[in-house]
Amino acid sequence: MRSINNWRKSSYSGGGDGNNCVEVATRAARFAVRDTKAPARATLTFPPDAFAHFLEGVKSDACR
Repeated sequence: MRSINNWRKSSYSGGGDGNNCVEVATRAARFAVRDTKAPARATLTFPPDAFAHFLEGVKSDACR
């Protein structure tokens, strides 16, 4: 698997070192997600439609 270099943190990641969230990167036809506290560990990848549904769920009250 090719290295992903365009990781982005959420603007909601908090102050300090901002390691209380996940990072997201895009690849050809996939989205990758990793834990900011353990970036060398496994990443999850999703096709665009599944990632869109995931984001909708995170933004809704259903996940609270």
